[in-house]
Amino acid sequence: MTDRTSSTPSNRTSIVPVDPAIENYMRGLLGRTDTPVLREMEALAVQRSFPIVGRLVGVFLESLARSVSAESVFEFGSGYGYSAYWFARAVGSEGRVVCTDGDPLNRFQAEHFLKAAGLWERIDFHTGLAQDIFTRTHEPFDICYNDVDKGDYPEVWRLAKDRIRPGGLYIADNVLWHGRVAMDEYTDIVPGWTEAILEHNALIFGDPDFDAYINPIRDGVLVARKKTG
Repeated sequence: MTDRTSSTPSNRTSIVPVDPAIENYMRGLLGRTDTPVLREMEALAVQRSFPIVGRLVGVFLESLARSVSAESVFEFGSGYGYSAYWFARAVGSEGRVVCTDGDPLNRFQAEHFLKAAGLWERIDFHTGLAQDIFTRTHEPFDICYNDVDKGDYPEVWRLAKDRIRPGGLYIADNVLWHGRVAMDEYTDIVPGWTEAILEHNALIFGDPDFDAYINPIRDGVLVARKKTG
């Protein structure tokens, strides 16, 4: 078992994994990705205090998808389509991104944004509980992306891991959970969510069928590649 004891002061409420100055520098390198649609989506996130993954993680997601030549992506939790924007760019005109969200308004906004970006034809957007929608599909996916309520993370991993094709990826956002995973004492947003993320991360890193890594940008992005043999 990993020893999580540390010199972290117990009265801290969060830990920033990467210095904001470093993230700002990295963000400044991404000028070529700037589009009116992205600016509008990011402005809406600020206006609504909506937790999108942001530009740095978005570019990372697209790069990951391109690196495995992904043509099929299932998103557990899509919001109004910000992460789907990046996946849809990667899968190409013949690819498909299955999006899920419980709020019909988010689907409406996703259609608005992704049509404007010329990507809506690559999207299959469903309203409802992501896990239920996933169980109604049957094919393997190149990528399964997890960004649902954090208490459901272990359940989503167990559902998804056998439906990822060899060489494909499981990706999960918020796996550092504002540093709470490394703290001995913390105040959770929802009781039990930190424990669920800790369980989720341990399950993946302990699975012999996957190679896993956490990119600490923003709030931590876990990437697990299913072994090919």
